[in-house]
Order: sequence, then C-alpha cells, then structure tokens
Amino acid sequence: MIGKRISVVGTTGSGKTTFARELAQRLGVPHVELDALHWEPNWTEAPLEVFRARVDLALRGEAWVIDGNYSKVRDIIWSRADTVVWLDYALPIILWQLLKRTLKRVFIREELWGKNRERFRAQFLSRDSLFLWAISTYRRRRREYPTLFKQPEHVHLAVVHLRSPRAARAWLESVREFSSFT
Repeated sequence: MIGKRISVVGTTGSGKTTFARELAQRLGVPHVELDALHWEPNWTEAPLEVFRARVDLALRGEAWVIDGNYSKVRDIIWSRADTVVWLDYALPIILWQLLKRTLKRVFIREELWGKNRERFRAQFLSRDSLFLWAISTYRRRRREYPTLFKQPEHVHLAVVHLRSPRAARAWLESVREFSSFT
C-alpha cells in the first residue's frame, strides 16, 4: 500500500524529479520539487529560514509527492511523510542519466529554478560539477539511508526501495490513481 504523503530520495541524477512528477500525476496529488524551493537566481541558495518556510508551506496539504535530498529540511518532510521511495541505482546508471539530462539542459538552454541554466563549463570543467557531487555522495547516501530509516523518529515511514529504473517503472505501473487513500 502507498501513502498519501510521499518523499522521493536518491543520489543526484537518479531521476527523482521525473519519478516524483509521474507518481504525483498517477495519484492525482501535488508534486513539490525541493530544488525549486531552494534555488534563487544566479545559483544562490535561499537563506535557510526562507527555504524551511517554503517547504513548510508546500507540505501543508493533505497529500503530496516531494523529491529531493536536502538534509536541512528532512525533519520537516519526513515527520509529515508516511512513505519514502528510495531510488537506489548503480552509479554507472546514475552517471549515464545525469549525462543525458545535463547535455539536454545545456544544449536547449533549459531554464531551471530561479531562472538559472546549467552551463557546460560548470558541469564538466568545475569543482561545482553535479558529476563530482554524484560521485562524492553516492556511497554516503547508500550507507546513510538505511541507518536513517531505522531511527526512532522515522520508523513510521513505509520505505519503497527501488534498485533499478526497470523496478521503478514496474512499481510506477502498479500505482493507480485513487481518490481515497489507505
């Protein structure tokens, strides 16, 4: 059974936003993208109190799907969530998905949160590269999430652990829109 307040987590590039958007659509509930609440123009992070207030406001509804890994708002999200979907894919899959996404965004100059755009130099020739971030956080996330799920304040969460894009697609296919949550 799936809950009505769902947090989607996973390493950068695992497809959290795409998955969460599809899940929210299937369930007929709002989708909340943490990056959209976090980033200001010029890739400036929103002040912590502003970011937390935005998250608090976005999660006041009775049902939602939120995606992102920001530990600085995890207490707000997971205390209200009833389900966490963890996209836990192999690193080569994540890097391939991240490469396709990044090249598309750079090529079409896709406008992102805060009117920001990804730039080739920043993503491929800089210390701020999402590829470096994905590689440097991958193992930590794989160790961190099982430990977090066992903490007393998180034992109320139903955890859906998906280990491949194929498993994620199959699980999404099993989800049907419904008007009364159980």
